[in-house]
Amino acid sequence: MKERIRKPEWLKISIGANERYTETKRIVESNCLHTICNSGRCPNMGECWGKGTATFMIGGNICTRSCKFCNTQTGKPLPLEPEEPKRVAESIRLMKLTHAVITSVDRDDLPDLGAQHWANTIRAIKSLNPETTIEVLIPDFQGKPELVDLVIEARPDIISHNMETVKRISPLVRSAARYDTSLNVIKQIAASGTTAKSGIMVGLSETTHEVEELMDDLIRAGCHILTIGQYLQPSHKHYAVREYVTPQQFEEYKETGLNKGFQQVESGPLVRSSYHAEKHIKKA
Repeated sequence: MKERIRKPEWLKISIGANERYTETKRIVESNCLHTICNSGRCPNMGECWGKGTATFMIGGNICTRSCKFCNTQTGKPLPLEPEEPKRVAESIRLMKLTHAVITSVDRDDLPDLGAQHWANTIRAIKSLNPETTIEVLIPDFQGKPELVDLVIEARPDIISHNMETVKRISPLVRSAARYDTSLNVIKQIAASGTTAKSGIMVGLSETTHEVEELMDDLIRAGCHILTIGQYLQPSHKHYAVREYVTPQQFEEYKETGLNKGFQQVESGPLVRSSYHAEKHIKKA
């Protein structure tokens, strides 16, 4: 059995809790909402919740896909909850968020793959919180342009879709999504005039050259914002970490990305798709 790589000191964090963390937790739980913070075992949950920030996950907490890097439960999802968009909007109001981030599980079981539920949620948030800016992290909707358009037409401020990893590794860790399909989604978002964002993980055996090739692909697709973070294996059943990338290498990735033309690059060991998202909207 291959010995697991020892986690370096720069990845060891203290969760901690404060009054804002407790209040955020109460609002999320009392409204029966799901967050990617919990389901994804995000290392920044203590920091973000302590500032009153949470990334809401709509469409339930069971995903129809089974990607080898993701900790979200996979299986047969429950039916969509029609009141969920209103509950999310109300929670954002109670949390007094100036910027809200929404993501979802994949819902390949639904005729529209959950696209209309996405649009309903965005519109509910805008109706109840007209001053709140919105970032959405969407699935690929199987690459169907008319479904991506449903989200675009609801007019969130930033639309993100994650490439997750470089082209070579993509089929090894993504159960259904395809590299080229994801690029086309980013291209469609950017072509609409909406700020396009994407994120990747490193530490899965990719080379710096492969990361730079991915950056070039995203730039050609019109992507504006890129996040790069360390992959952390959720359990022994998931894809194993091949390398813990150094903070210095993350800085080099950031410099390279900015030189290639990204408007913003968030790159660091603990960076996740929605980490410091409030900064991205201010600069977008």
